[in-house]
Amino acid sequence: MRERIGALGSGAERCPAVLEHAVLQTCYRVELYARLTSGVEDARDELVDALSMAHDVPRELLLDHLYVHAGEDVARHLCRVAAGLDSLVLGETEILGQVREAFESGAAAGSVGPGLALLFRTAISSGRRARSETAIGANPATASSMALALAEGALGDLREKHILVVGAGRIGLQTLKAAEGRGLTSIAVANRTKDRAVEVSERFRAVAHDLTELGVALASADVAITATSSEAPVVGADVVRAAMSSRADRPLILVDLAVPADIEREAGEVVGVSLFDVDDLRAGLDGAMAMRLREVPKVEAVVESEVEDFGRRYRELEVEPLLSELRKQAEAIRARELEHALKDLGEVDPAVAERMEHLSRTLVKRLLHDPTVRARERAGTGNADEIADAMRDLFGLSAPSDR
Repeated sequence: MRERIGALGSGAERCPAVLEHAVLQTCYRVELYARLTSGVEDARDELVDALSMAHDVPRELLLDHLYVHAGEDVARHLCRVAAGLDSLVLGETEILGQVREAFESGAAAGSVGPGLALLFRTAISSGRRARSETAIGANPATASSMALALAEGALGDLREKHILVVGAGRIGLQTLKAAEGRGLTSIAVANRTKDRAVEVSERFRAVAHDLTELGVALASADVAITATSSEAPVVGADVVRAAMSSRADRPLILVDLAVPADIEREAGEVVGVSLFDVDDLRAGLDGAMAMRLREVPKVEAVVESEVEDFGRRYRELEVEPLLSELRKQAEAIRARELEHALKDLGEVDPAVAERMEHLSRTLVKRLLHDPTVRARERAGTGNADEIADAMRDLFGLSAPSDR
């Protein structure tokens, strides 16, 4: 179902009820964020119909797979997502970049306006604060990151070391991303099929091998992390022994993330080789997750702080069209009156005219500053309609949407 409706934006583009939209898509979620016309329930039904038609999915089936948030709950949900609270791996950092990419893609496509811009900036702020003000992401909490941490504990700084990843499936890709995130640049990928190894290596600027070249790849590696789906070991003790015979006193760290095991147990008995498996990782992962769980209340407090701020600023947006119209009206009056004054004065020294121009702009700016600030503040406390009505009456304004 995620694959069928992955391009949710194409359905939203066809729906008149949608004013703004952006799509967040990861391996585990497809989410459409939309700012709708007034009458949320009707607009939501209209949007669901548009998505159903655009992706050729029966409406009832689509509804079975939807979760829907409205109002400030949308901000709360996206802030939790960006903070890593809604991820399969609690506190993972990749999601924050994906939220940022969704915002930038929508902005580049012209589908994100002021409402969603505020929403996504709030979520990105939430994600950043969660990681800077709490320890939600301080400890490695995935098998791949823990594997690299184990290797680092044995060898020290890995930035000058050669890393070999055996297997180009989900865990292999996760390991490559973790290595890239640590700034590691000397990386090789070995896979059963060379084409897949080449495809993956191009994404990570790595060297590609197939499994027949495993001995050569191991000979140059300082760390080898295996994560294939093979039912039988793919790294034999003999291959490891041969690889170690061609390297002078250089240790080799083997980390086996596969179940069943990718590496024969006897490989760990070869001189200079340290072998770790999933059982060695489990204790560290359990400890890391326990530490992250203790940080959740702090992250939730960050989220609620950001949601409260979002609600206030979103309400302020309701008077922005009128404030913009007020500034335009004031500028038109300023320009007209300055023109009349200069005509009445006849020949005016250019320096004097420039000074009058500056004076008139400064007067308008200062006269409007306090009313603008107060209008936003009052709107932010929940009085947007009252303030908007007062501005229309006092200044004879109409926002573009009123026309």
